[in-house]
Amino acid sequence: MTPTDDAVHAGQAIYTRTTLRSYDWLVLGVSNRWVWRCPTPRLVQLYNEHVTGNHLDVGVGTGYLLDHCRFPLAQPRIGLLDLNATCLAVAAQRIARFAPVQFQADVLSPLSIDAAPFDSIGLNYVLHCLPGTMDEKSRALDHLISLLRPGGVVFGSTLLSGGVRRGWAARKLMGYYNRQRIFSNHHDDFEQLEAALKQRFVTHKIDVVGCVALFNGRTASQ
Repeated sequence: MTPTDDAVHAGQAIYTRTTLRSYDWLVLGVSNRWVWRCPTPRLVQLYNEHVTGNHLDVGVGTGYLLDHCRFPLAQPRIGLLDLNATCLAVAAQRIARFAPVQFQADVLSPLSIDAAPFDSIGLNYVLHCLPGTMDEKSRALDHLISLLRPGGVVFGSTLLSGGVRRGWAARKLMGYYNRQRIFSNHHDDFEQLEAALKQRFVTHKIDVVGCVALFNGRTASQ
């Protein structure tokens, strides 16, 4: 692997079947509410506000948010995209009732996917795991926009280090995750995220809850 490839791999390698068994309790339960100060129901609300019946989810985790959000259709078309095959399998099994299609790919590389465009793309807790500066990791947005229909929306969340309030526990845990290369967000801040969204979308919005930025951006309709 090149150093870049190694850094990309490090951000997702922790997610094995063993660690995913505790993900919902540890990350979505404990860390979100008590460390990042953004309770998981707020993330579900973000999905409820923006998810469509033709949706691609990126960085799928355990599939919790897709399992708990409200789709506007009884049988939505759902794609799952992740570099980690285990995450894909676990999430796909969890929402098997929707018959999701799986795509194993790295969002920092150009995406060549044999699939019709999507109306919404979810990017939850992905950017803070990607290596590089915000400018470098924002290439993921460019690659995902290529999979989006005109007028479509990209939405998601990321943990920031600057421009947000971080308590003692958040600073300590974020520092530990960065040293372990699970996170790569030492220099991610609100202004950089807003600039990345403004550059790519005709409209965008960021809500900060705790040290989590909840964002969405919509492309031009034509």
